[in-house]
Amino acid sequence: MRTIVLVLCLLVAAAAGAQQNPAPPSVPKTIDSPSEWDKFKESCRSFQFKSLGGCGELLFTGKPVHIAVGSIAPQNGFGAGLAYVGHKTTKTWRNSWNADAVASGNGSWRAGLYGKLVRTPNRPITVKFGKPKTNSHLTGLPEHAAINLYVQSASLNKLTYFGLGPGSTRADRTFYGMTETIVGANFIKPLNALNASLYGEINGRLVDIRPRHGEPSPSIEQLFTETTAPGLTRHPGALQLGEGIRIRPVFFEDVLRLNYNFAYQQFFAPSTSDFNFQRLTVDLGQQFALYRETRPTQLSNENNGPDECSVEREKCPPISRNLEGSIGFRLYFTGSFRPGLNVVPFYFQPTLGGADINGNPSLSSYQDYRFRAPNVLLLRESFEHSIWGPLGFAFMADEGKVALNRGDLGPNPWVHSFSTGLTLRAGGLPQVWLLFSWGGNEGTHTIANMNTTLLGGSARPSLF
Repeated sequence: MRTIVLVLCLLVAAAAGAQQNPAPPSVPKTIDSPSEWDKFKESCRSFQFKSLGGCGELLFTGKPVHIAVGSIAPQNGFGAGLAYVGHKTTKTWRNSWNADAVASGNGSWRAGLYGKLVRTPNRPITVKFGKPKTNSHLTGLPEHAAINLYVQSASLNKLTYFGLGPGSTRADRTFYGMTETIVGANFIKPLNALNASLYGEINGRLVDIRPRHGEPSPSIEQLFTETTAPGLTRHPGALQLGEGIRIRPVFFEDVLRLNYNFAYQQFFAPSTSDFNFQRLTVDLGQQFALYRETRPTQLSNENNGPDECSVEREKCPPISRNLEGSIGFRLYFTGSFRPGLNVVPFYFQPTLGGADINGNPSLSSYQDYRFRAPNVLLLRESFEHSIWGPLGFAFMADEGKVALNRGDLGPNPWVHSFSTGLTLRAGGLPQVWLLFSWGGNEGTHTIANMNTTLLGGSARPSLF
């Protein structure tokens, strides 16, 4: 917590410096372009306040090498390491590659290699319904088809498990460790209507679960068995397929922005058929912009890798000084389908409470991973407004429920939580959240989280 708060303060200072001394517009590279070392000496040769912005931008977003920072997973701390970014553009393709590795103070780590091939024909895509958006850094969708290849491995030394379903209690809290390696590929194909795109994926997932002793609560194997925690003693490799559609049009002169995602996934465990299942995910987000210059809530770009925030220009998007504000509504549903007596391994089940294993907050007044089940329903109402430059204020109200069977979602009681705090969106630097949450019946919770990707970069593969 102290580390990420310190980084928050440093990024605010860097953002302030960048506002006092804004970077000049980027120009095309020439044969006489300065080297990375020359850029470093020019931007970081002094410790004057006005130079902090340019120096911070170079250190944390520069090419080909920069410092990689971000939260690894809740309970596993803040990670730091190095990232490498490269690309080669031809007449019809932009090929890029990202490699990074970060580690935290408790010995957890994440490392990955991400390749991207983006189709770049001469003419951009046009949108037949909804306002056209050719600048993809605003819409979050690629202008052209993209293919992603990746291998990622993460070792998390401190995760919590309370049991399955809405009846789990804090007294049953246990700890465990997990290593997951994902090898896979996906593709995204934009359509010419509603700013939509089709996508598909194929992933191989290797998971290892291990005990975690020396914590305030027991290790997972001391309280739970294979029956109460499916996958505890057996965690075979899984082949995961998926397909879906994303729809992100804007209406009423950019006032209403829709962010709709529909996904259907299939999990196959070749060595044991009782771990086979399917999952349907529906994620419906609506953002009402209070000002024309308000950026979308999820500022991601599938043209970029997770360690880059610019496409075919030298610099990342500048720090915004515009007055911004928005009201948001979100409906999130995940439902699992299990043939016969099959089960969903507990490490592939979504969670509500604090933040999930990917770092997404939900019912944040509760402990991380507090409610876990194959079926989840979440409603969120949110308000966000800029305070000064990249610093903003946020308020969120969550209502959620989990169920072991889809039919039980309806009668299960809602669980409530409220959160308020500060956000930081400084150019391409990872977005930072500092939230205080209350409203549940299990006390309060303070969350400090930094995104795992640069602002404007694409998401990493999900860990569940």
